[in-house]
Amino acid sequence: MLKFLSRVRIEFNALDPRTACCMEFLAQCNAARHKDAGSGACQVTVKRRTDDHPPQITITYVNGVEEVVDATSTSAQTLRERILSSGRMLETEQMFREAGERWPVVIPEEELHMTFPGTKVNYLLLSLIFLFLPG
Repeated sequence: MLKFLSRVRIEFNALDPRTACCMEFLAQCNAARHKDAGSGACQVTVKRRTDDHPPQITITYVNGVEEVVDATSTSAQTLRERILSSGRMLETEQMFREAGERWPVVIPEEELHMTFPGTKVNYLLLSLIFLFLPG
């Protein structure tokens, strides 16, 4: 998960009961950091607040896109899945760029509405086959 991120900033008040997402996500980052010891490119910082500011997590992807997440309404698992989904998109984009292809891939409108062989079943043929099956 951390290989798609360049920076993670977790802000929360330790006495706030809404910090569950922050604590769980911090544990996931620390566990991932130990597992992926070779990918120390992601900087994880924790800011312990003393005011009533709601807990939040700011993630910065390797392409520079920054996302601020309200940690009171998002679970750590949902955030992790979002990061992995965005990471797969980043990997796909990188593969296309390395191959010299344009990104994003543009599919012409007429190709979107074309039918392809094998996608439609000929029900008349199937009914004839079942009609003449022995048994």
